[in-house]
Amino acid sequence: MALNHIQITHIKPQAHPQKVADSGGLYLVVQPNGTKLWRMNYRYAGRQKTLHFGIWPDVGLADARELRTAARKKIAAGLDPAVAKRIENIARKVAADNTFKGIAEEWVSKTEREGRAQITVDKIRWLLGMAYPMLATLPITQITPQEVLAVLRKVEATGRYESARRMRSVLSRVFRYAIATARADRDMASDLRGALITPRVKHLAAITTPKEAGALMRAIEGYEGHEITALALRLSPHLFVRPGELRRAEWSEFDTGEAIWSLPAEKMKMRRPHRVPLSRQVLIILKELRVLTGHGRFLFPSFRSPRQCMSENTINASLRRLGYSRDEMTAHGFRAMAATLLNEMGIWNPDAIEKQLAHLDTSMVRRAYTRGEYWDERVKMMQHWSDYLDQLRDGAKILRPQFGQR
Repeated sequence: MALNHIQITHIKPQAHPQKVADSGGLYLVVQPNGTKLWRMNYRYAGRQKTLHFGIWPDVGLADARELRTAARKKIAAGLDPAVAKRIENIARKVAADNTFKGIAEEWVSKTEREGRAQITVDKIRWLLGMAYPMLATLPITQITPQEVLAVLRKVEATGRYESARRMRSVLSRVFRYAIATARADRDMASDLRGALITPRVKHLAAITTPKEAGALMRAIEGYEGHEITALALRLSPHLFVRPGELRRAEWSEFDTGEAIWSLPAEKMKMRRPHRVPLSRQVLIILKELRVLTGHGRFLFPSFRSPRQCMSENTINASLRRLGYSRDEMTAHGFRAMAATLLNEMGIWNPDAIEKQLAHLDTSMVRRAYTRGEYWDERVKMMQHWSDYLDQLRDGAKILRPQFGQR
């Protein structure tokens, strides 16, 4: 006789498990603690087997009967319902692991293990964080180009066109990683290049004439802000490394005896180790700085925590304090200033200048024939550059050799 809800409710537990039949092989096992479990016995390939459907009342009577009927249909089709259930559970687990966020986080973890710079990883996480509200829980195979475009349009609506462009690139890399790991078969972001607003190229402001450079050096010399910031500002034109490389500089990377700063590959934009010759002027500034921060890890620690480095906005803020607007000079502009004036001198190999700027030649053929580091020339060039900056600061008349003279 089939069970009903009232009968199930009133079944009392006994000292030993009891079996209460429903119909079609379905039954309840009532445990001594009162738990009621749905079960079904069946035979497959000559063996007696049992299916577990769950706990009552989480699985109601009607639900249990539906599960029983579905299992009997599988048996009639020659399938083992227990095996089918395991496969379905695995498929659900795989589907859960195949959400966009799950795959994206897996890819980000891979890039971290490959040694990508932390600042790069942080930017990737920031971009993905803006995409997660709309894409995080979606299975990656079910995401459409229209949904990806909607995410990008939301960023564009705030006027951050460059961020939208970079986000499209990051999303594309997540899709390609999913394809490479056999969890997707199409990059839904690849076809959207032409759909986004192309940001207008805006070169970072920089001072590139000797007269203006001299005025800047005098302004820097008179900076009246925090002493550590002042020293960072004084080092910036002499070293002309990327702002992030300077603010994250560590004392362990400096060999003042050999006058070399060795930057590891993981800190460099091009993922190649880089060396910076240190001029006499730089060594004097480092000596002053060591008194202030030499006991810690970073040359320029954060004012909030010595375990972190200086904020990325500090140098730009100090330039604004000196009266230079963002359209006149930036922290990155020291690189353009050095590149322009060094090339105009006409006494240095352009490849040596590019090496000192840590630019990577995109031509594989050219790179193969210019493997030299031009180290000796770079050592002379960096000392000459520091001397030149001092002369500009002091207002001396600079007699530059004609282009082509060495």
